[in-house]
Amino acid sequence: MAQQLKSVGIDVGTSTTQLVFSRITVENTAAAWTVPTVQITHKEVIYRSEIYFTPLISAEVIDAAALKDIVAREYQQGKMKPEEVDTGAIIITGETARKENAEQVLTMLSGFAGDFVVATAGPDLEGVLAGKGSGACDYSKEHNATVMNLDIGGGTTNVAVFQNGKLIDTACYDIGGRLIQFSEDQHITYISQKAEALIKHLGLEIALGKKPSMSALKQFCQGMAETIVEIMNADTLSPIQELLITDHGLRKNHSIDKAFLSGGVADCVASANPEEDDWLRYGDIGILLGNAIAQSASKTKHQILYGSETIGATVVGAGNHSTDVSGSTVHYDGELLPLKNIPLIKLDEEEEALPSADRQQKMSEKMEWIQQQGDTSLVALGIRGQRGYGFNEIQALAKDIAMVSEKINGSDHPLIVILESDFGKSLGLCLRSMIPKGQGLICIDSINADNGDYIDIGVPVAQGQVVPIVIKTLLFGY
Repeated sequence: MAQQLKSVGIDVGTSTTQLVFSRITVENTAAAWTVPTVQITHKEVIYRSEIYFTPLISAEVIDAAALKDIVAREYQQGKMKPEEVDTGAIIITGETARKENAEQVLTMLSGFAGDFVVATAGPDLEGVLAGKGSGACDYSKEHNATVMNLDIGGGTTNVAVFQNGKLIDTACYDIGGRLIQFSEDQHITYISQKAEALIKHLGLEIALGKKPSMSALKQFCQGMAETIVEIMNADTLSPIQELLITDHGLRKNHSIDKAFLSGGVADCVASANPEEDDWLRYGDIGILLGNAIAQSASKTKHQILYGSETIGATVVGAGNHSTDVSGSTVHYDGELLPLKNIPLIKLDEEEEALPSADRQQKMSEKMEWIQQQGDTSLVALGIRGQRGYGFNEIQALAKDIAMVSEKINGSDHPLIVILESDFGKSLGLCLRSMIPKGQGLICIDSINADNGDYIDIGVPVAQGQVVPIVIKTLLFGY
């Protein structure tokens, strides 16, 4: 029997803030006589908010009260109450994630928006959600293609590469339409740090408080546009591209079949007009950057497509694609759920194959390290799980996990294990017999997460057969 979940996506970006409500259908797609296979079978946006300018008190501080008012107003307009929302994500993106109060604002909004509406920040996840919201991920799956999505927003360009529907790489660059901002009389009121560095590199006369020439602004935008083309073409890393990397570039040069553009600047690329008579009408360089990218498009090696969502790609991704469900072979104590913001450490393939004592040592080192990084007592242990694990291997793995858990956590804190392979119930039953009586246990499978991710686990759905899962990052000030 199908179950419908209500989901919210809220995107607090450099330029704009927007919200969507979605309906997600979860159902068992397996035949009646087989092991259940519970999957998300349908996703539908049922309400879209207005697009608001992100409210700021200053260049460094978000106006939290105004932002909360926007969310409250849109919940009312969308005829949705926070307690009716089952899942979803609030993502803070671009330059806004670097504001002084970004983390506090995100936590406040997450609690206000619903019990299992998760808070997330960081360019990699933003790029992935945008690539899913734009349709690039689905296109790569449907056409067996390698597709790059470039989400060009106000503060950053988030890149995600998908191959046959699977994410294979991400990157982020300080390229966006709000890196330079203007007053009504076209004097500069704001220049980002990376924009200052690029201005200096190009030797341009663009300065805070001054009215720059249109020629200088076009040269500045041309430098960013050529970098966009370099990224798509997998060209040799130029000095400008290296300068504009936010936290990391693409990890390898990918031979792509198609490039998708999303984000607010993508709309400016699609509607580019060389005869534009009001280049700065939005108080920023977005239109100039869009035109520069459009003019440079002939230098790309690939066809450029526009996403089914452009300015709304990230928010639709947050509302429709942030939540997954676990496998059906799981073992959990329901009274522990929901859980939020659990840091995850994971054994790699070589570490998992080590002899028992060495494997325990690796688990201990990783769990102790993550606990030293912040005020957290809960840690999730990620295990890939070799294909064809027999009962003896599962029992040996359970013994190692139980011994490390007792040493590091004692019995006061739940033991949380996240598996890629589908033997969560078997491992959970073995662990249950080995850990102290009364210690909480959650062992879920069919989830792919990496070291440094955070995991949120929701209240069970589909008659308790699966739990909603959100894998996310929490990265501020990058």
